[in-house]
Amino acid sequence: MKTIYDVQQLLKKYGTFIYTGDRIGDLELMNMEINELFQLKFIHKEDYIQAKLLLRKEITRLSNEKKGRISHE
Repeated sequence: MKTIYDVQQLLKKYGTFIYTGDRIGDLELMNMEINELFQLKFIHKEDYIQAKLLLRKEITRLSNEKKGRISHE
């Protein structure tokens, strides 16, 4: 698993499609779904860890980008 798209495909396997129009919100919902799939033992620990890292990295990147845009306006 290397991209957010890969995380989406993993969720799709379990019937979870997330799109709200808010990218950060979508990523946070994906994070919650990944937690639940792991707790229910549907996904392996390695997939869980990789998905969590990818989601955290993207949320941080988008948050920093958003903060930068606000401070420059």
